[in-house]
Amino acid sequence: MRHHSSISSLSWIPSEAIEGAQRLAFDAGLAHYDPPPPDVLEDIEALRLADRFRFANVLKGWIEVDDKTGTITDCGSEGGRLMGSTTIKLGPMARTFEAIGLPDIKKEPERSGDSVRFVQTVGGRTGVPAPRRVRRRPFIQWQAPLVWTTLSLTLYADGRSQATMIGASRFPRHWVYDNDGKLTMKSGLADFKDWYRYSFGKHTPWGDQDSDALVTTVETALERNLSAQLMSGKPVFKRLKAGEALVRQGDPGSEVFLILDGVLLVEKDGERLAEYGPGAMLGERAHLEAGGRTSSLIAVTPCRIAAVQAGQLERSALEELATGHRREETAERV
Repeated sequence: MRHHSSISSLSWIPSEAIEGAQRLAFDAGLAHYDPPPPDVLEDIEALRLADRFRFANVLKGWIEVDDKTGTITDCGSEGGRLMGSTTIKLGPMARTFEAIGLPDIKKEPERSGDSVRFVQTVGGRTGVPAPRRVRRRPFIQWQAPLVWTTLSLTLYADGRSQATMIGASRFPRHWVYDNDGKLTMKSGLADFKDWYRYSFGKHTPWGDQDSDALVTTVETALERNLSAQLMSGKPVFKRLKAGEALVRQGDPGSEVFLILDGVLLVEKDGERLAEYGPGAMLGERAHLEAGGRTSSLIAVTPCRIAAVQAGQLERSALEELATGHRREETAERV
């Protein structure tokens, strides 16, 4: 019997993700941000042709299992990178720069009793050369940083599978899809400055170093709808350093928060309850219960937050959001 499964990642540049002088090309319309990829991945090649992502990592694995003994007799994998492109516009003229893929890194399958694990790294250089300072002559190099993701897929003799993203460049944003094409997790942090300064040479998987991927679960449909309302309500934007508190338990407050980038820890009475990443909405219970903050929200990583007064959002939707958070926090303690 043959069992198979897959995992895919799409990497894209969200709006407001670029910082520093490099924003000028985007703000002037010379380059473009990307709209969010779909929630369900159906035709990845069509998305690539439509310039909807910067690069993709597709890992497909299979195992052969002896029907009588249940032992794994053979295995294999396929897939690899799909590099996108970058279109630069100047008035009526436009030029498309193809991204440059580097050799895929595929580790030997790790066989362990009743399972086989596949690990694959893909990526390359972004489409447009970018200047960066170096310590030696000519002191500036016109070479874009590297982007990548590292995916892990484990297949079991009983037909189960586990898949995740275990490594990734700090930029751009990476979304991960399961065997059914369903969006299942996201990178929690897109750090443009760190990526732009350091993602070269030995600081990449093609040198001697990967970067651990910080992945978070996908926000709910309710959070997605509420976030659209929040962003249309003239939000206040806030930045937090790692370890900094957004709110403290017991503090007064009536703002609701949307995580744009980074990871926030929910802590109550000194107990860590849950962690939330981009797309999650928090802070509604102080408004609904007309009291102080029921928990502290602390930045695990540098964070960007959007906030509005809770009264700008539908109360029934906030009540539904609060019910979901209570269930999640209880599950974390079990």
